[in-house]
Amino acid sequence: MDAYVNGSQVWLRDDGPGGIALEWRLHPVAGFRRPAGVDTYELFSLVALALAGGDAPPAPPDQLWDGLEAFAAYGDETEPSLLRSAAVEALGLVPDACGLADHTAIGDEWQRAGGRTSIVEALLSQLGG
Repeated sequence: MDAYVNGSQVWLRDDGPGGIALEWRLHPVAGFRRPAGVDTYELFSLVALALAGGDAPPAPPDQLWDGLEAFAAYGDETEPSLLRSAAVEALGLVPDACGLADHTAIGDEWQRAGGRTSIVEALLSQLGG
């Protein structure tokens, strides 16, 4: 697992098609702001533990994260339908969209907007979801 100051939370897992590594990335909301007094690397754990224990998290999850994306890590390639099946198997949930996304264009737009755009909305727009 890794965390970024922009709010992203990342896991690398070997649960992709044919055992390839998948990057699971929890994307921050547009205009993400980390709750005061919470370290970047502790944020997800604090939220998850609070919710699991029935306690109030440092901020509601929907004010922190916008959605989860899975894609082949390390530049590996896989068919979108196989990736979709792997996501369903791993999570037990059907993805809102599936396909090939232009991460460079999405990242460039996010940078130009100073983080005030939704990465998930951009992904869904590209994927027709």
